[in-house]
Amino acid sequence: MQQIASTAQLRASIARWALFTVPLCLGLGFLSASAAGSVPDNPWFAMLDKPALYPPPLVFPIVWSILYVMMGVALALIAAARGARGRGLAVGAFAAQLALNLAWSPVFFAGHRLTVALGIIVALIVVLGVTIALTWRVRRMAAALLLPYLVWVCFASLLNLQFLQMNAALDGADGSGPAVRVQI
Repeated sequence: MQQIASTAQLRASIARWALFTVPLCLGLGFLSASAAGSVPDNPWFAMLDKPALYPPPLVFPIVWSILYVMMGVALALIAAARGARGRGLAVGAFAAQLALNLAWSPVFFAGHRLTVALGIIVALIVVLGVTIALTWRVRRMAAALLLPYLVWVCFASLLNLQFLQMNAALDGADGSGPAVRVQI
């Protein structure tokens, strides 16, 4: 016998999932950023020339916190869609895009690999697009919650490209020593 869940039961299921998925996304994002040293006073990052589009450093933790909450809610909506066709694929794609997301900061900030980071973020855009398409089939609201994230990642990829263009000599450079800048 199959029963259709009431609206209250669906909301409760989404809320239960969100109690797990929102802290998970926030926590993993925080751990990745912390482990990578992705702060403006990172010695290697401090010596990079900054693109004109680079926003004030305070913008990044605010935007990423909001995006990780939205990602967590989107994942909760997908996870709570028991029995929905394509749910497993959507969750798998979400996990893949999250892994790429979490890999970017250590590669960029700790590894100083601007080119590799650009490859990761371009792959993230592709996988995130697939994730949104698969999620749209399960829960449209979840897909809509991922759209601002896609926009931000596209912006971040442009910043990554500009950092690479302006600082090609520092791609892969060891940033542990003192920075010496000579401008001619």
